[in-house]
Amino acid sequence: MFEAAELGRKVTREEFDAIAPQLRTELLEVQRRLREADFPVIIVFGGVDGAGKNETANLLNEWMDPRWTVTRAYSRPSDEESDRPPFWRFWRDLPSKGKIGMFLSSWYHAPLLDRVHGQISVAEMDERLIRINHFEKALADDGALVIKFWMHLSKKAQKKRLKKLEDDPLTAWQVTPVDWEHWKMYDKFVGAAERLIMQTSKGHALWHIVEGADARYRYSVVLNTLKDAITAHLDRRDAMKRVAAELKKPKTAKKPAPEILTKQPSILSSLDMTQNLAGDDYNRQLQEQRARLSTLHRRAKDKGVSTVLVFEGWDAAGKGGTIRRLTNALNARDYQVIPIAAPTEEERAQHYLWRFWRHLSRAGRVTIFDRSWYGRVLVERVEGFCTDDAWQRAYGEINDFEEQIVEAGHVLCKFWLHITPEEQLARFNQRSEIEYKQWKLTDEDWRNREKWGAYETAVNHMVEQTSTQIAPWTLVEANSKTWARVKVLRTVCDALEAGLKKSK
Repeated sequence: MFEAAELGRKVTREEFDAIAPQLRTELLEVQRRLREADFPVIIVFGGVDGAGKNETANLLNEWMDPRWTVTRAYSRPSDEESDRPPFWRFWRDLPSKGKIGMFLSSWYHAPLLDRVHGQISVAEMDERLIRINHFEKALADDGALVIKFWMHLSKKAQKKRLKKLEDDPLTAWQVTPVDWEHWKMYDKFVGAAERLIMQTSKGHALWHIVEGADARYRYSVVLNTLKDAITAHLDRRDAMKRVAAELKKPKTAKKPAPEILTKQPSILSSLDMTQNLAGDDYNRQLQEQRARLSTLHRRAKDKGVSTVLVFEGWDAAGKGGTIRRLTNALNARDYQVIPIAAPTEEERAQHYLWRFWRHLSRAGRVTIFDRSWYGRVLVERVEGFCTDDAWQRAYGEINDFEEQIVEAGHVLCKFWLHITPEEQLARFNQRSEIEYKQWKLTDEDWRNREKWGAYETAVNHMVEQTSTQIAPWTLVEANSKTWARVKVLRTVCDALEAGLKKSK
């Protein structure tokens, strides 16, 4: 695989100086166009020690407008990062639309080193590379341009490069004993790198193998590849916008096809909505479950086990009241309720999952989402705020996100609070008559009622596609608020108990 990157190709100073001014001008023009685009550019630099990754990133920052670029490099996770799923720190640092992000020692660094040092098997490395493929595909599907450069040196060239750096007092600091240890393990590195590239060089995120021995040759390859890739992606996105605009133009109305299938029952219609809990029985069970939750959470905090709770449901289904009964059993310092509304301007400039990743808490805390990432397959689907392709691929993206949360040792519970249309209407009318509740009732709530059938279909699909063994949905019969509150509390306690047993 790497033979073509060991040919000793060079670009003379005169040749590079001749092309540099025009190339720099073209790169700045591409960056100017990118500022108005609806996607970010993500550049990954990988390769052997001494092959010029840092120098190339530095040149890009020098030649381009640094206001619209971000550069990130990663070492061992900090305590803050270790408290969260491994990909949290990468999601947190993603560039927004219109910007360029350069990543050194990226998400590839740990799997490669762990394999070279024998800490993981080939199969375990492949599993981690699959996770990387999912991550990069989610970004690419959202429009991001992902470009990956693997800087290569032969073993002989690497030794020469390290010696040259080491002999210069100004660059000697760049060479560490670890670099020489890695050089001794060169063959292992090359073998692991070959597998890494084969497994993760995909159409949406190709690896470009660059010979790194000659700096000017390396710069010319990377800079031209980058310029051409961004230009082509900008042109593609512009063409896609033109096609989308054409499709939106009004067309001659067609006679609707006759309805053949009768309405099928949904998973929600199978719930027993007569379930109820009242009086002393409710008060007793509520206090029992609160006390249980308080005890379990203190144990979870001591063990560093985090909890993520997701609340979805119909308007007026009692999400807020249920959350308040639950948090009453917790210390205010240990939980955070995240109310999710329409995305802000900052959030719209990122992948839709970005705002949820950044809210994941440190070890031992409780994060409660009042509405969540499921808005992509509910509100955005029904209201047409995203394309069919976007909400359909979101099922897989969400499953992967939740799998990472659970794999990191977090307890994850997802609740859909269900009420009947008749119960919702009664609660709407009650809200309109009680002064301190009137603010809860909006015109949007009434509009959503008119789309009950569409939302019910979307909920059915959501449960069908995302109720997995590791992250199942709990459907809550919420016509009785008291029943719903106790059921939610009991479910959280059961999940915490199971999570604490696993943590042992």
